[in-house]
Amino acid sequence: MFKVYDGGVCFAKGFTASGLHCGIRKNKVKRDIALIYSEKIATAAAVYTTNLVKGAPLTVTKNNIANGKAQAVICNSGNANTCNANGIEIAEKTCELVASALNIDKTDVVIASTGVIGQPLDIAPFESGLPLLAKALSTNGNEDAAEAIMTTDTIKKEIAVEFTLNGKTCRIGGMAKGSGMIHPNMATMLVFITTDVNISAEMLNKALSSDIKETFNMISIDGDTSTNDMVSVLANGMAGNEEITCENEDYIKFKSALNFVNTSLCKMIAGDGEGATKLLICSVEKAPTKQTAITVAKSVICSNLLKCAIFGADANWGRVLCAIGYSGCDLKIDKIDVSFKSNKGEIAVCKSGAGVEFSEEKAKEILLEKEIEIKVNLNDGNESVSAYGCDLTYEYVKINGDYRT
Repeated sequence: MFKVYDGGVCFAKGFTASGLHCGIRKNKVKRDIALIYSEKIATAAAVYTTNLVKGAPLTVTKNNIANGKAQAVICNSGNANTCNANGIEIAEKTCELVASALNIDKTDVVIASTGVIGQPLDIAPFESGLPLLAKALSTNGNEDAAEAIMTTDTIKKEIAVEFTLNGKTCRIGGMAKGSGMIHPNMATMLVFITTDVNISAEMLNKALSSDIKETFNMISIDGDTSTNDMVSVLANGMAGNEEITCENEDYIKFKSALNFVNTSLCKMIAGDGEGATKLLICSVEKAPTKQTAITVAKSVICSNLLKCAIFGADANWGRVLCAIGYSGCDLKIDKIDVSFKSNKGEIAVCKSGAGVEFSEEKAKEILLEKEIEIKVNLNDGNESVSAYGCDLTYEYVKINGDYRT
């Protein structure tokens, strides 16, 4: 377990950030552009949405960091810069403005965008805003940056941890946005991670790519895979540890810290799903294979019927079995146990694939809590995994009924 600190993306040595209202949003009290800067050029890695329709910023970012290097991150909210005829042109021009404001190379910029799809994006807010954002860069600018990337989010999502590698103090910080249009398979949301660990581009990419399989790819809010989603990591090496170039003990420690940061952000995102009142965690254990555990957990967490039941604090465990049954996995149904757990305790509702007597009053008390764990024991192996989601409420429909207008 890692100790959590304040500071978000500014916690790691050498990183500053800022966030301002620059004119993309009509609401002038809402910040709409975030900037993150590393005083030294950093190793960079990213993973992107699997949606065939991709926002222009993802294409530009992928090209920019093909050499495994970056020094700044720019992200706007309020407009996704997707399905626009001049989207690439706007994204590339924005990178040029960042480069000019920070005196760095235009290809050393990670660019991201979130908001309404298909709405033209004007370059003017970036032209006027970048000099101000650069001037506002601060080691305390993480909260402004985290606020600037929010859309329907109700809370800022930040985390930071500290650990040691061969006596060197190392730090990882991160911020995320995500509330709707979130579904497994990388699309999820926007996540920006900064670290002062010295690690090669190859190993950073390997650590991120493998970790998202059991973190960001295990979230589902509403089953919609978005077009602009990306997770990026910048590692500037300023901690001074010996460079990580292989899967050694330092790599394992770094990956563990990265996993803690990513898992924490996953829970924040899932718990802040659009209209959500509860964080749902489906933990699957004793599965025959890791893929079986992943598939079952995803199937349960994506069940709209179950999400509705949890919203109503109804211990309708049959919906859990139903979701497991259509997961497509070859399972021994007569071995499966299910229980519901929260701060109010745990209650078994299914043993060996069949219902057991339980107190509806106790179950309701458990399911009225803000964080609910759906525990599924397949009793057929040694693999385990968790998936993250939320309940489905009336408010979700209300939010998305008039999101654009």
